Amino acid sequence: MLAFTCWRPRTRTAQALVAHGQRGFTLIELLVVLVILGSLIGLAVFSTGIAGPARELRGEAERLSGLIGVLLDEAVLDNREYGLSFTREGYRVLRYDSQRAEWQALDRQAHRLPEWAELTLELEGEEPALPGEADAAAPQLLILSSGELTPFRLRLAERRRDGLRMQLSSDGFTLPRVEELGAGRAG
Repeated sequence: MLAFTCWRPRTRTAQALVAHGQRGFTLIELLVVLVILGSLIGLAVFSTGIAGPARELRGEAERLSGLIGVLLDEAVLDNREYGLSFTREGYRVLRYDSQRAEWQALDRQAHRLPEWAELTLELEGEEPALPGEADAAAPQLLILSSGELTPFRLRLAERRRDGLRMQLSSDGFTLPRVEELGAGRAG
């Protein structure tokens, strides 16, 4: 036979608190405190600029690097050729349709960079002129079903003179490396 006993505080201090009706905080009181703290932390983050252009630029660089990695995997698994077409405003993912012998966009709209960001691309030591969004057709960066990609160096930077600069680069056999070049423009 099981005997159930009620919980009783074992110390005199705990007994005194229970006797006076102080049993701790309710769940609602804790949630209210958490909401207030979360709001204050959010305001502090936005006011200090942690969520500003530098963080967004790092995010863009990491997003693009991840996209290239996923496209490399897809190219090998699907035995298809993919490409990235870069413009002054952003980039677009393309897939080669061998039946039509043409590149086709995978999405309706290109990914646009923020207004304050600029993109430069270097292929084989040369910087090709990037077309406007309306003029983009063929990809500059090829991602092949063999697991190779066009060797490249791509820089994302804030347009302001002392802004952050990020670089993605690959030798054509490895996933792109993302590195921070610091602030200011290369001369």
